[in-house]
Amino acid sequence: MSYNKDLKPESLMMSYGYKPELSEGSIKCPIFQTSTFVFQTAEEGKSFFELAYGKREKLPNEELGLIYSRINNPDLEILENRLCLWDKAEDCAVFESGMSAITTVMLEFLKPGDLILHSSPVYGGTDHFLHHFLPKMGIETLGFSPGETESEILKRLEESGKADKLALIHIETPANPTNTLIDIAMCRSIADKFSTEDEKVPLAVDNTYMGPLWQHPLKHGADLVIYSATKYIGGHSDVIAGAVLGNKDLMMRVKTLRTFLGNMAGPWTGWLLMRSLETLKVRMDQQQANAKVVADFLVKHPKVKSVNYLGLIKKNTPEHKIYKKQYEGSGAMLSFDIDGGEREAFQFLNALKLIRLAVSLGSTESLAEHPFTMTHAGIEPEDAIAMGITESLLRISVGVENVEDLIADVAQALDKV
Repeated sequence: MSYNKDLKPESLMMSYGYKPELSEGSIKCPIFQTSTFVFQTAEEGKSFFELAYGKREKLPNEELGLIYSRINNPDLEILENRLCLWDKAEDCAVFESGMSAITTVMLEFLKPGDLILHSSPVYGGTDHFLHHFLPKMGIETLGFSPGETESEILKRLEESGKADKLALIHIETPANPTNTLIDIAMCRSIADKFSTEDEKVPLAVDNTYMGPLWQHPLKHGADLVIYSATKYIGGHSDVIAGAVLGNKDLMMRVKTLRTFLGNMAGPWTGWLLMRSLETLKVRMDQQQANAKVVADFLVKHPKVKSVNYLGLIKKNTPEHKIYKKQYEGSGAMLSFDIDGGEREAFQFLNALKLIRLAVSLGSTESLAEHPFTMTHAGIEPEDAIAMGITESLLRISVGVENVEDLIADVAQALDKV
C-alpha cells in the first residue's frame, strides 16, 4: 500500500509497514513468536548474513532479510518503522528497557580514556551508570547544570584537562524530576567544536519526559534520541522497553552492538508497543490537558511552595526562550515542593486515593512518588539537593482520568498534611 506523505503519524500508526497479505489477511500484525526463520535457499541465507554483518552495502530497495529474532523480527521491524515517523528519523532500534538503550549507546561510543559530558540532573539509573559503572571502564564523566552558558561549559571542559578526550554528550531535557531545560542547539555547537572529520562527537538526548509528541530532538541538532518506551510509548504500565533513533550510520553501530549484547526487545514487547502506538496521541493530548489543570491548581495552593511545570515557565527568561524554540507542548509531568519536608511529603503521598503511589511515568493512570528517597535515591544527598531534588519535592505523572477527580484527590491529600 502506498501512503500519502502528508499523512500525520497518528494516521499511520494502524497500518504503516505492515502487509496483511503476508499474514493471512490479519488486520493486525500477528505475534511472530519464533526464534529463527527459514531461508528459501543457501544463497539467500548467505546474502542475508552479508548484509546483517556489514560485509556489503544494501542494494536499491533491498531490506534486511529475516534471520534470527536476536537480529530482527517482524514485530520489531514494523514497530521501529512506525517509531521513526514521529521523530522523522532514518532508523530505530528497540530494546528490552530504557536503561539498556542508554547503556548500549554509551558503551558503543565510549572507550577507556574518553570523556562523556552530561547534563544534570538525569534519571537515577543513568546517574548511577555514569558515576559508578563508567569509571570502572576508565571513562571519565563531567556534568553541567541547567542555566550554564556555552562559554561556561566550554570553560569547564578546558579546566577538566580532558577536553580533547570528549567522545559523547548525553543530555536529558526536560530533566527528571525538576523539569529544567537544556538547549539542544547549544549542545550541538559544543559537540561540533570537538568533532573532527574522522571523529564526530555524537549528541544523545533522552526524550523520555516528552515522549515522541512534544519534543523532536533530531530537529534541533541531536544525533540520537533515546526513550524509555515503557513510558508514553507503552503507556499502560504493562511493558518494559527502550528505543534509540537517529541516522542510518550511527544506528548501524547501535544495532550491531545490540545484536551482540542481546538486549533487543522480543516479539511480545514489539506487539504490545505497536498496540500502544495507535492511541499514543489521544492519550498524550489528554494527559497534557489534565496536567495543565493540576499545575494551575497546585500553584495557587497555600501548602505548595513552588511548582515545576513547563506551562508555568515565566516569560522573558532564558528558560522560556528554550521552551518556545524547542517544545511543542508543556507535557504531562510536574513536580512541586510541598511546605515542609519528608514528613509532609509522605503524608501527602499516603493520603492519595485515586493517584497511585508508584514510580514510572507516562501511563494512563496518574502516579506520584518522592524522588529524593525513591527514583533518585542513589544520588548523594548533597548533590541531589544542589540539583533541586529536595526532601519536600514530589513528582506527579498525570494520567487520563477525569481531571475533576484528579483535583479532588490532590486537594484532599493536601488537606491531610
